[in-house]
Formats: sequence, C-alpha cells, structure tokens
Amino acid sequence: MKIYQTQTAPNPRRVRMYLAEKGIKMEYVEVDILGGENLNASLRAKNPTTKIPFLELDDGTCLGETMAICRYFEELHPENPLMGRTPLEKAQVEMWQRRAEFNSMLPIGMCFQHTTGYFKDRMKPIEAWGIESGKNAQAYLTELNAHLAHSEFLVGDYFSIADITLICAIDFARVVKIRPQEEHKHLLAWHARVSSRASYKA
Repeated sequence: MKIYQTQTAPNPRRVRMYLAEKGIKMEYVEVDILGGENLNASLRAKNPTTKIPFLELDDGTCLGETMAICRYFEELHPENPLMGRTPLEKAQVEMWQRRAEFNSMLPIGMCFQHTTGYFKDRMKPIEAWGIESGKNAQAYLTELNAHLAHSEFLVGDYFSIADITLICAIDFARVVKIRPQEEHKHLLAWHARVSSRASYKA
C-alpha cells in the first residue's frame, strides 16, 4: 500500500505523524499539487475529490480523507490507540478533533487559499473571506489557551489524534502569519510538549 501526498501540506503531515506514533512504515508517492498533478486523469480516477492525502491499498482500493485513512489504520493496529481508550475518551477525542478541524485547520486553510492565490488557476480567491478566516483562527488560539491551562493535552493527559490535527494546523498557519502570541503561554507549553515527541519530525 502507499499514500499519495505533498510533503509540505498539513493534512498529509497529520497522517505521517499519526503513523509515526503507531510505528507503521509506509511508502509515500509525492504529488505536485501546485503543478496540478493531482488533477490529472489517472490520479482523479483513483481519488475523484483530487484532495491529498489518499491511500491506495494493494488491491487498488483507494481511501481519501485524512481521518478515514487514520481510522483504517486504527482498526488494523489498535495497540497504542490514538482515538480514545474508553467510550468517554473516544467521544472526547472526536469532540476535540472536530473542534481542531473546524476552528483551526479549516479557517487556516481558507486564509491560505484565499489570500495567497496559491490555487488561483483552479478557484476564485475571495480575499475578504481569507482575511476573516484568518482572524477567526487567530481568535480561537485564546480559547485553546484557556482550555490548556487545565489540560496537558486536548483530552486531559491523553495524547490523541486531536493534538496531531491541532499542531499541524498551527504549524502550517505560520505561512499566513497566524501564530500563538506571548500571552498564549499554556498553548505554547502544549506546543512544546507535542513538538518534543519523536513523531513530530515525521
């Protein structure tokens, strides 16, 4: 099996970091998304949404969407679970995973796409929407900081896929000058804890 990705994009990094935490080795196929390689007929046949990453199994079956890929491996390799260990913890991980996606990853992505013109050959950037999305993502850092004042990770003392999503979003946000500030001391301490993990360099 192999994963089609772009090394510098945040969603493929989420998968790489997740697999590193699991100790799963993987073959990666680099895709030039700036050059539009993901839009060609052969890759579109494998992955109609054209988004990366996507996983191709040995029998040719393809799985798109970051969380779907991670869920597949979570079921195959349940040891060292990253999606919760108890019913409550699983629900809490899902809750924080969605919050990290909707309040960080998504608006940061919208800020990037609509203010940089990176994909202007295949979409119509709306700069005002990108700016507003960036403001929303920056504002959410304050909410995260308050939560992390009383929590080692997003779900108590349990490191999970939600932390992976959040750190990949926050790191990518530097491209559009969104970053934790001095007053976000709890968020910065969380970032230091997560970035000290071996999987962070994946």
